[in-house]
Amino acid sequence: MSRRPKAYADRPVPPDGLVIVDKPGGWTSHDVVGKMRRLVGTRRVGHAGTLDPMATGVLVLGVERATRLLGHLTLTRKEYEATIRLGQRTVTDDAEGEVTEQAPAERVGAVTDAGIAAGIAALTGEIMQVPSAVSAIKVDGVRSYARVRSGDEVKLQPRPITVYEFELRETRRPAAEGLIDLDVRVACSSGTYIRALARDLGEGLGVGGHLTALRRTRVGPYTLAEAESLTDLMARFEAGETIPVLPIAEAAGAAFPRYDADEEQAKAIAHGGPLPARGLGPGPIAVFAPDGAFLALVEEQGRRCKPIAVFV
Repeated sequence: MSRRPKAYADRPVPPDGLVIVDKPGGWTSHDVVGKMRRLVGTRRVGHAGTLDPMATGVLVLGVERATRLLGHLTLTRKEYEATIRLGQRTVTDDAEGEVTEQAPAERVGAVTDAGIAAGIAALTGEIMQVPSAVSAIKVDGVRSYARVRSGDEVKLQPRPITVYEFELRETRRPAAEGLIDLDVRVACSSGTYIRALARDLGEGLGVGGHLTALRRTRVGPYTLAEAESLTDLMARFEAGETIPVLPIAEAAGAAFPRYDADEEQAKAIAHGGPLPARGLGPGPIAVFAPDGAFLALVEEQGRRCKPIAVFV
């Protein structure tokens, strides 16, 4: 059942699906969810993967039943464009935190292009990463960032991540500042902290580092090409237009391998029954009825596909 505000009870129930937003800087992901609830007229809105307030770019929102897809979408590949500043450490590993240490200009000047390339190579592939202490990871039930703000010393455990691509696009050396700015592109697995990559690159080079800009350009199959700015979405709302929602069947078909069921299989999965495996690989698989309706997410277990979530 849709949990809709009374103020919007007379509005049509929004369709199940995704809204791809180009998040502006200064907004939290929760801020964007709150705004979208007003725009589409339902409280049943969630997001797939938090972006820090400083960051901009692709934020995938689920509406109505599509919120149940979001936990599975966060397991997909993500891509970012970022700027890393070498020569300064901050308490948050990004530009929003206080600078805690600045390396001498001569030491920063001694960092070579070859050294930067080697540092980037060392942070590419399957690696163990210690998340930023001001992340949203819970420590004994309390968010890590909340503990840091309270003055606690937080030591998080390293986690396995995959950095598929870590590409240096431009190096800038502003002589007056004694710093180095690197414009980079990163393709990585979910759970990767780009500011932790900035921190670790700086630490490996002996001068410290932090993130000064971050823009997410892709989450799974969804890119900036499909994203709309909040300004444009709010303008549509004020003009009385319908907010564009990517239908749930189209969203699932783009994000997951496709399993086209026959009539008997469609009936079975609708009641939570298993389907025969088809060798579609690990991870969620989207099941569709003969008429194209999206039925369920399943995963292969041996010779069977067992349901993860049923949508009928």
